[in-house]
Amino acid sequence: MKLKSYKTNKKNYGGYFDIQKKEIRIKELEDITKQATFWQDKKKVDEIMLELNNLKDIVYNNIELRNKIQDDLELIDILELESDNNVQTKIESDVESIKEELNSLRMFTLLNSEYDKNNCILEIHAGAGGTEACDWANMLYRMYQRYLERKKFKYEVISYLEGEEVGIKSVALKVEGLYAYGYLKCEKGVHRLVRLSPFDANNKRHTSFASIDVTPEFNEVSDIEILDKDLKIDVYRSSGAGGQHINTTDSAVRITHLPTKIVVSCQNQRSQIQNREEAMNMLKSKLKQLSLEEQAKTLNGVKGESLNIEFGSQIRSYVMHPYSMVKDHRTGCETGNVSKILDGYLDEFIESELKNNVK
Repeated sequence: MKLKSYKTNKKNYGGYFDIQKKEIRIKELEDITKQATFWQDKKKVDEIMLELNNLKDIVYNNIELRNKIQDDLELIDILELESDNNVQTKIESDVESIKEELNSLRMFTLLNSEYDKNNCILEIHAGAGGTEACDWANMLYRMYQRYLERKKFKYEVISYLEGEEVGIKSVALKVEGLYAYGYLKCEKGVHRLVRLSPFDANNKRHTSFASIDVTPEFNEVSDIEILDKDLKIDVYRSSGAGGQHINTTDSAVRITHLPTKIVVSCQNQRSQIQNREEAMNMLKSKLKQLSLEEQAKTLNGVKGESLNIEFGSQIRSYVMHPYSMVKDHRTGCETGNVSKILDGYLDEFIESELKNNVK
């Protein structure tokens, strides 16, 4: 972006800083915290303080960016009167970071569904294809790790199943951060890779599949009733990534909900009891999500369409041979820079899907 264009678009930049509604909501929440009975309800305290802190972060970041842009615009006015290479270099170096931050603000306006602000569980499952699929699942695991680190989301591995030769069969991450579910829900579906296989002695082209599932972490799941007779519970020794207690005891827990065939597992806690409790919470969240989908008669607001992990069902293709391209089949968004996407730069695809879901 040229400096002239930067200055010309001053009004456009200012449009992203309409934070009056958020400031009003902050005042409302702060008034609630001053009520004598507020601290008696721990659950209510946690929910309100989380919303309050998140809103304050948004307002603070908006103000900081607005001030940064205003300072640069004033420096541009000075440059028009007197040339200064150092000042111009500083402004030009600010442009890219400002564009990225503005893009994040634009995405915030699209995150307005009921559960978008919640934490979530991100799951990666290798499709059919053995070694190829497990390696592809591991590549996606790395991609999402990079993305979460860039977004400064906290994440924890709660279950991990290694592939027989390389890669992973499945992994589940608990992701915590502002609008974690809102962003990651756009990734739900089947992801397809086309490349020259490093595992094929004849260097042939292979197609691999993996699925991504994303479930919001609900603040309230006590209304979900689960009967003991509907559960199959297995315990086993943990494997793969985890804390110091991994691989020491048969503490990992896998729960299958027989009526829906939903399977959840947890291995990151120190005891079987703790793993079972966390796995049950995951199951309740999945069942609540399923219930909401059925009530709404549409999957758009909460969760993407459930698809088989096979050809023709993919939401996104990553092609590394005979050409380089990543294309989202829902929105048509595409890029030729496959390496950048696999390094976790997913914003353009996530933003295009968020816009695609706006009614």
